[in-house]
Amino acid sequence: MCNLYAMMRTRAEAATLAGAMRDRNDNQPPSPGLYPDYRGPVVLVGEDGQREMRDMRWGLPSPAWVVQKAAKERAEKLRAKGKDYDWDELLRLEPDPGITNVRKTEIAHWQQWMGAKNRCLVPMTSFSEPDQVGGSRKFQWFALDESRPLAFFAGVWTPHACVRKIKTGWEEIEAYGFMTTDARLPVLTFHDKAQPVILTSPAEWDLWLSDAPWPEVKHLQRPLEDGVLKLVATDARADPAVPA
Repeated sequence: MCNLYAMMRTRAEAATLAGAMRDRNDNQPPSPGLYPDYRGPVVLVGEDGQREMRDMRWGLPSPAWVVQKAAKERAEKLRAKGKDYDWDELLRLEPDPGITNVRKTEIAHWQQWMGAKNRCLVPMTSFSEPDQVGGSRKFQWFALDESRPLAFFAGVWTPHACVRKIKTGWEEIEAYGFMTTDARLPVLTFHDKAQPVILTSPAEWDLWLSDAPWPEVKHLQRPLEDGVLKLVATDARADPAVPA
C-alpha cells in the first residue's frame, strides 16, 4: 500500500500534460512528501466535459463496516464508563481517516467509483514504499528515472461528508485515492504486496479519463514491466530531489 508520494513538477506542467484547461487551485508549491489526508492535485473531467485540476484530500471513504466497527468499540468504552450516548450520532461522527489505495475492484464498495465520472489522474514524480521484505522499514523511493519525469497514478475520486479528525469535526470534502496492482521489480525487492498503477502515455491518460465503462479500462490496472521504475532514493521521509 502506497501511503507516501511526491509531486515535484509544477502544477501548470502537470495540467498541460494531462490536457487540463483550468486549475481551480494554482498556488500549490512542489510537494516532496504527500501523506494520507494531505491535499493533492488531481485531474478530472468537469461537468462541462473539459478537463480541470482540483485539490482534493487523499483518502477515499472507508467501507461502512469499518466505520461501524470503530464506532462499536467507542460505544463499548463509553458503556464501561457508564456514559450515555446516541448510537446514530456516535456512528455519524465516528472519525474516518479514509483509505488511500484501491486493489480489489470487484468489491461493491469500490465498484461505485469505477465509472467514468469518478476516474481521475493523480500527478506524481515519485512514490515511496517501506522496506518490508528486508525488515528495515526504511523508505524506498521509486520514479521513472533520476530526473523524476511526470506520470500519473490511475485515480478515482468522490464528494464525501464525514469526520476526518475529531478536532476538525464534520467536513464536506472531495476525496481521492488511486489503484494498486501486483508489485514488480524494483519495488518487489522491498515491498512485495503491491505497487501503484502508473499511467505513462497520453493514450492511457485519455482512456482512463474517457467515458468508457469500467470493463473497457480495467486492463490498465496492471504493473509497469520489470525495470521500468528505478530506485532513486532511500531512507528519506520525503523525496530529496531538487525541483526541476
